[in-house]
Amino acid sequence: MYALIVPASAPFVLLATVMGLAWWEDHVLPPAEPTEAPAEAPNTPAVPAAHAQPIRPQRPLTRGVARR
Repeated sequence: MYALIVPASAPFVLLATVMGLAWWEDHVLPPAEPTEAPAEAPNTPAVPAAHAQPIRPQRPLTRGVARR
């Protein structure tokens, strides 16, 4: 029975090893190169989009409005 478990579990052991090494690289090892501060972004004010015509809410049609 153990002869069946070892070959079947080998892909999972390899996957766990690769995931562990990836975690080690991300959390334990120092960065390879010192990271520089990003360049200062240009300060552009956000301007809201202007509509060509003012937006008017739609009113439900009534008998008086529908006759016009």
